[in-house]
Amino acid sequence: MFPLAKMVNIQAFCLAFELGSFTAAAKSLGVTPQAASRSVARLEAVLGVQLFRRNTRRIRPTDAGQRYYTSCKSALSVLVSAEEALAKEKQDTPTGRVRISVPTTYGHCKLLPALANFRRMHPLISIDVEVSSDNIDFVRHGFDLAVRMGRLADTSLIARRLGNFSLGVFASPDYLTRNGIPKTPADLGDHECIVFLRPSTGKPIPWEFSPKPRRLIPSAQVQISGDALGLISMALGGGGLIQIYYFIIEDELRRGELVEVLTPFTGRRRIFSLLYPKSSIQRPAVRALADFIVADARPARSHSPGHHR
Repeated sequence: MFPLAKMVNIQAFCLAFELGSFTAAAKSLGVTPQAASRSVARLEAVLGVQLFRRNTRRIRPTDAGQRYYTSCKSALSVLVSAEEALAKEKQDTPTGRVRISVPTTYGHCKLLPALANFRRMHPLISIDVEVSSDNIDFVRHGFDLAVRMGRLADTSLIARRLGNFSLGVFASPDYLTRNGIPKTPADLGDHECIVFLRPSTGKPIPWEFSPKPRRLIPSAQVQISGDALGLISMALGGGGLIQIYYFIIEDELRRGELVEVLTPFTGRRRIFSLLYPKSSIQRPAVRALADFIVADARPARSHSPGHHR
């Protein structure tokens, strides 16, 4: 195999060719003129040709030196472009830590199961997830992103819709056997209803029904705050009726552990959105996670109540 010339020798040759002397080439390389001259001499020995005609005052490229410089310059240009591309790729690769707040409902059923795939795509991004529905201050609490239910009140934030998810009323077969099946929302007064308290106010979240928009807060001896998944645990134990999103209890419905009631009156929906300050999205890591969450939500359209009847 033909021996390859060392890169340092090729660089010395190209600089000497361009600058017209070993002294100028040496200054550019940060070496002595003797070292630059020896580099070119070693290159000539490897190639077996003379690249320069030398005298005491200047150097002149030979015909072979002229042709070799043209090839070397083209090759060096390719190498420089490759290094610049790698440097840009490294610079553009999202890195760093992202903090996100997500409610228990969306967090357990949608975001957290998807994060493993995101980590495989972006191993240099670290994620801090707070699973909570509490109100947050992005600046004071240091969050970059938040998933929240409802319409955006703070116009200083950017909101990207994740879904418009349907609600239904559910209970365990055991509860319905013991207490009967409600036929209309007016029958809820005769049943044990379990309500969830809104984190921002501490008041029960109203139940919503269709076809005519109707909201009511059922009388409830049991109120749950903090973690909305507590509603499911209570209902599975036969504790009463709950209103919750279909996407959260799909498995329980499929296994028959929960049963939907009041189906003629379902169809109400609530919006979930990804929120963030305009300044946060400037960071590539935050932008990567935000785009992933929005893209991951798209296939999971809001669930139709009729699917479970």
